[in-house]
Amino acid sequence: MSNTDIQPILERVLGGERMTVEECAALLASHDVARIGVAADEVRRRKHPSDAVTYIIDRNVNYTNVCNVVCTFCAFYRRPGKPDTYVQTIEQICERIDETIALGGTGVLMQGGLHPDFGIEWYEDLLRTLHARYPDFQLHCFSPPEIHNIHLISGLTYEEIMRRLKEAGLYSMPGGGGEILDDEVRKRVSTKCTTDEWLDVMRATHKVGLRSTATMMFGIGDRLEHRVRHLRRVRDLQDETGGFTAFIPWTFQRENTALGRRIKEEPTGMDYLKMLSISRLFLDNVEHIQSSWLTQGLRLGQVALRFGADDMGSVMIEENVVSAAGAHNTADEQMLRYLIREAGFRPQQRDILYRHVNREESAARDASDSATLRELTVAFAD
Repeated sequence: MSNTDIQPILERVLGGERMTVEECAALLASHDVARIGVAADEVRRRKHPSDAVTYIIDRNVNYTNVCNVVCTFCAFYRRPGKPDTYVQTIEQICERIDETIALGGTGVLMQGGLHPDFGIEWYEDLLRTLHARYPDFQLHCFSPPEIHNIHLISGLTYEEIMRRLKEAGLYSMPGGGGEILDDEVRKRVSTKCTTDEWLDVMRATHKVGLRSTATMMFGIGDRLEHRVRHLRRVRDLQDETGGFTAFIPWTFQRENTALGRRIKEEPTGMDYLKMLSISRLFLDNVEHIQSSWLTQGLRLGQVALRFGADDMGSVMIEENVVSAAGAHNTADEQMLRYLIREAGFRPQQRDILYRHVNREESAARDASDSATLRELTVAFAD
């Protein structure tokens, strides 16, 4: 489409009208990423008129790599019985939580493979133990595929599972396992839960009073219409429940994966910025859009803040799943704050539910930035 073709769509959205799926498809087919990005940045500014861009200090704890399904896009999982499988002990998980707290962290994102022997009781025991030791620490854990796996093993409904996990100490749930919410794509790349099952788990999660995020991983053989369907399904469920705090899109990481050896073309930086911007324009009922610097790199993750994202995500003290597929980007809190400031915003630490966290350490770090700017510039250049 030409630049003039998409302008009426952008003007209608900026005028307060809801984007249709047809208009979403038209924007995805356009190459005018700059114009789309300007509109997304304006929507971001209206939703978040302060100059703050948020980030969180947490880590990903992957309690097991044992998984009884096959996902061709995953380089992390190991089949049951293989010699390099593991299940972390409570002591190992607590060590990681202690390290996170020492760095000013407020929570942990904990996910694992779909273990064939772990019923509801295993997860309840884990949560109760951690919640008892760390009552004020936010346990942002599991994913719809994991909940579906518990359902298959324990024979409980999604709502029963989520209610019991909440009572055991679950604080909120990540949006993992979404990939592309269209079974035409999912059945080609994975044997885990279907689109409807993913949505039903999220519906149950929100029904029991828990919040969650929603995600999209694109570039796995999906076409533009699949991405439109994904966004529509997220927006429709958000209309129904209001339970999603944020939406996080990222591109497939192909290294060490079976799917990566088959797919010859992968999404570019322009594809990512366009998808991110359109997500901000289409998901008018989702408050936050998160930049994925982990998969896109620090530079593009920073640019995303001017293409609709209002959150820089996590400092990612630890991450094992995406890094196994080739995403080796790293950053500490000081680097994220530097990137946010250099994009023209004020860095603001948050918790899982996007509530602001204020620490003296952060303020002191900002005050001493002039002394460390040279180091950060060198690190960023690397």
